Amino acid sequence: MKVKWLGHACFLIVSDEGIRIITDPYQVGNGINYAPVDESADIVVLTHEHHLDHSNVRAVKGKPEVVRGSVVKKVKGIEFKGIATYHDEAKGVQRGTNTIFCFTVDDIRLCHAGDLGHELTTEQASQIGKIDVLFLPVGGFYTIDANTAGKVVDTLKPKITIPMHYKTVRCDYPISGVDDFLRGKSNVKRLDSGELGLAAKDLPSAAQIIVLKPAL
Repeated sequence: MKVKWLGHACFLIVSDEGIRIITDPYQVGNGINYAPVDESADIVVLTHEHHLDHSNVRAVKGKPEVVRGSVVKKVKGIEFKGIATYHDEAKGVQRGTNTIFCFTVDDIRLCHAGDLGHELTTEQASQIGKIDVLFLPVGGFYTIDANTAGKVVDTLKPKITIPMHYKTVRCDYPISGVDDFLRGKSNVKRLDSGELGLAAKDLPSAAQIIVLKPAL
């Protein structure tokens, strides 16, 4: 499969068969200064309904089927499992709910944490189960911060963690950059690209953090 970080929490995932999945498409403006999402998709996954930076379905070309909420839903032969979480540490009182989505593409188990705002409970971690690739917010303020993100990684033990939702030159949100999350961690790869090819047989045996460059 191919993974392309468009920016913020938005990724384009393309299976070997050409099925195209976009997560949390954003709208340009109000602190999000990445280029507009200019991709087509078969499936759009929405972790929550914050239109400005996570649920701008209209930006996606084609006629994608939208997956949202804590459901189990199969689209194009891919089963999406939504795990109910919160956008904050006050059980949604401050920012509402969030859905973590787990799905398997080309025998690789993916997990997109959306705007997770708290440590995972034992039950939530159990529902997520074993995963290979974790897309994880690390910037803090609106989501978990670097310290809590590290605890989530320790709990879920993915083979690859891809940080997202952190401050970049194209994101003016009052959040931290990725370096806070990376500090003190080993086995970190920084790519000078927004794209990454993944194959199940080539997944690392030791846990790895891969930092992508926003494609847009």
